[in-house]
Amino acid sequence: MNENRLEEIETKLAFHEKAIKELNDVIYDQQRQIDRMTRLIEELEKQLPDNSTGPANEKPPHY
Repeated sequence: MNENRLEEIETKLAFHEKAIKELNDVIYDQQRQIDRMTRLIEELEKQLPDNSTGPANEKPPHY
């Protein structure tokens, strides 16, 4: 294998390693955001009253 080809392969490998690290960082940040939003939704659901028998589930008078 000649020197130029080896250098080209090493350059591509370094680029791919950097791209993978950057993508991994993005995925990690997104998962942290998803976890945070999930906790917030769970907290909000706990604060909501139980409306399973409330007016939202009743048919309007015209039915």
